[in-house]
Amino acid sequence: MATKIRLQRRGRKGYAFYSIVVADARAPRDGRFTEKIGTYNPNTNPATVDLNFECALYWVEAGAQPTDTARNILSHEGVYLMKHLRGGVKKGAFDEAEAQKKFDAWKDAKVKGDEKVRANDAKAKKDAYEKELRAEKAINENIAKKVAEKKAAAAAAAAESEAAETEEAPAEA
Repeated sequence: MATKIRLQRRGRKGYAFYSIVVADARAPRDGRFTEKIGTYNPNTNPATVDLNFECALYWVEAGAQPTDTARNILSHEGVYLMKHLRGGVKKGAFDEAEAQKKFDAWKDAKVKGDEKVRANDAKAKKDAYEKELRAEKAINENIAKKVAEKKAAAAAAAAESEAAETEEAPAEA
């Protein structure tokens, strides 16, 4: 039986959400599966992955073939790096502690990169909001100036017409 690691679609129309599952290669995409090993949400920036790392590593080492997208997700989460490091331990290139140290260093760098992406995204949103607010304030100031000019013109016209009426009143008397 050939096993695959694949994505199983969940969520509503226009808002895809996936489960990462281990399934028989002959099973349909959203059909029966052997084990659910995580979730993948592409709607966030960066995409959110909740993965049972040990189960994923077990299935990759057991020979389960991931689809292209699942392979990218597993690689991004470090499953293939850990498989590679465990292979080095088996060959005697380095010991288990050194492999774990290398993996932890990689994971820390990845987490810092993800935090940087989130911070840049938040900063860009804040800057766009402030720019929009400044533009709206400028528009409101222009409108306020035009309204003030109209009121001043109307007041001047009213004062002028009142002055004309007062001039006509003494002439009649």
